[in-house]
Amino acid sequence: MSWLEGELTSLALCWRIDRRDGVTIGITAHDRDLEIDGLVYRAAPGMTPSAIARSASLDADSMDVTGALTSAAIGETDLLAGRWDGARVMLFATDWRDPGARVPLGEGTIGAVETRGDMLTAELRGVSAALERPVVEETSPECRAALGDRRCRVAMAGRRRFARVIAEVGAVLTLDAAEPIANGYGGGRLRWFGGANSGLEDAVARSEGATVTLRRPPRFAAVGALVAIEQGCDKRLATCAERFANAANFRGEPYLPGIDLLTRYPGA
Repeated sequence: MSWLEGELTSLALCWRIDRRDGVTIGITAHDRDLEIDGLVYRAAPGMTPSAIARSASLDADSMDVTGALTSAAIGETDLLAGRWDGARVMLFATDWRDPGARVPLGEGTIGAVETRGDMLTAELRGVSAALERPVVEETSPECRAALGDRRCRVAMAGRRRFARVIAEVGAVLTLDAAEPIANGYGGGRLRWFGGANSGLEDAVARSEGATVTLRRPPRFAAVGALVAIEQGCDKRLATCAERFANAANFRGEPYLPGIDLLTRYPGA
């Protein structure tokens, strides 16, 4: 590319960030906004990447992006709430005089995020980080499938419903609709469709009547918000067979002897 061959280059670093909820933003280290392929990359001169190392090995690629929280699109509150967790990031260089041509520098997902005062440091995990995952599953007495996924195969139609939060005490929410069966939402998911928590989701620890207890308190005020809540499963074979009639698809080994078999002795 001709703009990289001169003695003086007009290089600008850009980040395209795609959140899991569909929100996409662009940020550039240049001192003015750039428009590339219809997306405006907002100027954030304080955003700088750490040294970028690319290799042909199978080691996981990673780098850090550090800068001031100057962009209105990325705030500390949203970062700590988890809205940017797992977001897909593409880092590339372009010619700020004529944006369009790109030199890819890295791609990955946002991992650990740290804030100190007005400074942000976000770890970017490369695609090769997926090679660190276990190749095969470990055995377990509980089911390893998620309720309703392609391995579980339980039909979720009728097992999700919308409700409104009418009271909040810590991690305990009171809804305007009762559960269909005892602890029906325990182990399920609650997604926020209104209020400051909109777009986030939480795990449900247990439910009782019209109350649900989340595994962590809501990030923001919850009263009056619309939520979608779905039934859960405690991963036990008995629940799979009795509540869902789905023992044939149970993904666990409840009768497989564990390591405690080696410590047993006659009369124990």
